[in-house]
Amino acid sequence: MTIRRAGVADAAAITDVFVASRNGAAPMIPRMRHTGAETRHWFETIVLVEQEVWVAEVDGAVAGLAVLRGDFLDHLYVRPGLQRHGVGTLLLRHARRQRPRGMRLYTFEANEPARAFYEKHGFKAIAFGDGTGNEEGAPDVLYEWRGLIR
Repeated sequence: MTIRRAGVADAAAITDVFVASRNGAAPMIPRMRHTGAETRHWFETIVLVEQEVWVAEVDGAVAGLAVLRGDFLDHLYVRPGLQRHGVGTLLLRHARRQRPRGMRLYTFEANEPARAFYEKHGFKAIAFGDGTGNEEGAPDVLYEWRGLIR
């Protein structure tokens, strides 16, 4: 497994992982509000251009992605067939090395597996939202990891 910085050429593979992971997490998280084509366009024109995107590759194929925006981990998704095989942990460790002072993230309150994953890796829930802060309108949790350097 390798980690590398993603580029616009990775948009299709990243979109595939993102959509498959979101669909695989149903019904714990809300349905996506955008089509696959809209999601790919968003990755190509905004996320991969304006944010820091890292991918984990297994046998040369994108297995997971992590998106950093400032001190936020905006997205961490792993292809469903590769979940619970260390891909997410490897991406999270890499993200923490990129943000050694700490980071925050949101996850849906109902997504118990994600919440357990982040808590296992030292993140603490610091606020609960009613869904007005996300486009899905679903209750969420703000997590924080206080880094090694403060």
